[in-house]
Amino acid sequence: MFDFKQTDQQQKKRFLLRVWVAGVFAVACFSLLGWRFWVLQVERHESLAARADNNRIAVLPIPPRRGDIVDRNGEVLARNYLSYTLEVVPGHAGSIDEMLSRLTPVVYVSSADQRRFKRRANESGRYTSIVLRNNLNQTEASWFSAHSLRFPGVTLRARWVREYPQGKAAGHVVGYVGRISEADVTMLEDKGDVGNYRGTDIIGKKGIEKSYESVLHGKTGFEEVEVTARGKPVRRLRKLDPVPGSNLVLSLDMELQRIAEAAFKDQRGALVAIEPSTGDVLAFVSQPSYDPNLFIDGIDVESWRRLNESPDHPLINRPVYGTYPIGSTYKPFVALAALELNKRKASDRIHDPGFFEFGGQRFRNAGSAYFGSIDMHQALVVSSDTYFYSLAPEIGVNALHDFMKPFGFGQITGIDLDGERKGVLPSTDWKRAAYKKREQQRWYGGETVSVAVGQGYNAFTLMQLAQATAVLANDGMYMRPHLVRSIKNPTSGEERLTVSEASHQIPLKAEHIQAVKRALADVTVSGTARQAFAGAPYQTAGKTGTAQVYSLKGGKYLSSAIDERLRDHALFMAFAPAKDPKIAIAVLVENAGWGGGVAAPIARKVFDEWLLRQPKAGIIAR
Repeated sequence: MFDFKQTDQQQKKRFLLRVWVAGVFAVACFSLLGWRFWVLQVERHESLAARADNNRIAVLPIPPRRGDIVDRNGEVLARNYLSYTLEVVPGHAGSIDEMLSRLTPVVYVSSADQRRFKRRANESGRYTSIVLRNNLNQTEASWFSAHSLRFPGVTLRARWVREYPQGKAAGHVVGYVGRISEADVTMLEDKGDVGNYRGTDIIGKKGIEKSYESVLHGKTGFEEVEVTARGKPVRRLRKLDPVPGSNLVLSLDMELQRIAEAAFKDQRGALVAIEPSTGDVLAFVSQPSYDPNLFIDGIDVESWRRLNESPDHPLINRPVYGTYPIGSTYKPFVALAALELNKRKASDRIHDPGFFEFGGQRFRNAGSAYFGSIDMHQALVVSSDTYFYSLAPEIGVNALHDFMKPFGFGQITGIDLDGERKGVLPSTDWKRAAYKKREQQRWYGGETVSVAVGQGYNAFTLMQLAQATAVLANDGMYMRPHLVRSIKNPTSGEERLTVSEASHQIPLKAEHIQAVKRALADVTVSGTARQAFAGAPYQTAGKTGTAQVYSLKGGKYLSSAIDERLRDHALFMAFAPAKDPKIAIAVLVENAGWGGGVAAPIARKVFDEWLLRQPKAGIIAR
């Protein structure tokens, strides 16, 4: 009996223990569950809600419309047109090969497009929208729309496509856009601007398109839409419209530009025309040119090889990238330096026997000409080398360097194009920095003699020569040269000038400037450029130049006996009208010989077009 009661009590104890254990366990589980609910609903509510929205809501970028580029008279150089494109999100499209095999009978997709798509799909995320096919016509777009339900993850979109209606004309100025590369992405990341390029697959690569990319691009908008599990849009939740890019009004006059380009015919070279009082670049020529339309959706292999391997180098922007010795076009500035530094008066005369001896070396006039007793005016008119050879030791290379620097020689002019080179404005400091060997670092007096006539170590861009000519025409006032005249808001129409005031004023005496200008005016009347400007109804002031491509080493120059690409460059600098300059110009024709016979006639055509038609052209006033 006792044993039975004892057993019954033990069982009750075990039962109660089990109940308590079960109760504690249940409370612990409910506590854990409650804590988890607290974490999910309170502590992590915002992040989880955002993740849920991401699964339910898709944010679709809306690329902005890229700004247009027009010339000073409103003629369009770059614009946009709407085009249909097929885009695919690989993560929603299933098997890529199967999708392409089913899609191709509906909308033709070339093998090249398929390869390009697969390559970009491997480089991008699974849920990134990737372009499969560009430029669908209306029929193709309508046909796909009717069968779109068969192709999840494939979307038909309308996008802006860039177009350059002028073709090769001003190609180096406008530049072009191209697909965003890895290097571009890195650059955008450094700037913190990647988000603004979502949905955009092009970016400025060259010319104005590149240098004004931030202005032209605009701001990307977005659209929030509710989507199904397969990514199909159900309804729109929110939309922020994109801000279109600003339009650019260039200082170029396209009619003048076309005439300047045509004047070169099939010759290689460069030309820059500037309005001295404003810094407006009126014409900017690099011959040969290229068609920017080739690069919009990726240039084909054949076209790229033709451009890249051409011996004429059409892709090089000659006015800002090519550097040349500028020959006798340097002499007006050397003459002005001699006057300003009190090394010689304009009336001082020297005897020109056809050569100048210095340090046991004889420096001869071009063509072995001799002019007898001449002053500075005559020396510029007939282009006496001997006169300027004799100035070199008197001025010295360092003083010449310091005087030329404010004119823009050997400096970045500030033109709003990428890739501008500094060139070389020689000095003793420059030579020490340029060479490693001590014997090469030494500056010799004979080197200054060559520098004084625009040869030797001198290496300037044609942009620098044109700008220096404009500064001379403007009596020492330096207006930064620019191709973009104003930036125009596409919504309000408000315009903002890019350059409104001078950069600096070079302190020059008026009598010295006038002495040089009078001589340059006579160059076109009785001097080396008289034939090119015979009968002109306006007075021009200019200077011809011929620059050696390679050293003659004391030999006689005979153009017919050497390779065409080793012949002298023809140059010409000028401004007109001489007393009230409206346009300054620099012309270089590669391997063409004498500047007066080749480069000056090109300048004449540009001057005629600008000065004689300006009253009836309705040119926009500054």
